[in-house]
Amino acid sequence: MSDTAKKKAQNIGPLNDLMTYHLRRAQVSSFNNFTAAMSETQITPGQFGVITLISSNQGLSQSAVARALGVERSTMVAVIDGLEERGLVVRKPSLTDRRSNALELSEKGKQVYEQALELAHQADQKTTSALSAEETIQLVTLLRKLNSAAGI
Repeated sequence: MSDTAKKKAQNIGPLNDLMTYHLRRAQVSSFNNFTAAMSETQITPGQFGVITLISSNQGLSQSAVARALGVERSTMVAVIDGLEERGLVVRKPSLTDRRSNALELSEKGKQVYEQALELAHQADQKTTSALSAEETIQLVTLLRKLNSAAGI
């Protein structure tokens, strides 16, 4: 392919000016970095969100985790079932609501979470490697602001 043909192939037209296009491309890159980093733990991005919430809020109900992550309750049941089958999450009767379970990380779950958290930080560093530390903080601040405005 000639240099002229390469330049034409790289012309993305109005997409270049759309924040949503660049945000989606960044999301794909970030997802791929995260997935590659987590290969040894076999933790998906969704599962990482779940075990992080449980680690930070021992005893949280499945419904509360689903609400916090914006996931359907039926989907959350399947995620928790999978984590429980792997021995990472334990369901215990709730002390405040007999109709629900309180979720906790098992000892194995705590170990996997600590490992996954370190790997997540490494994936973040790879994703933001083109940014300075200040730019990374600014990006996270702006993304939080976008999520807040969207009600997320």
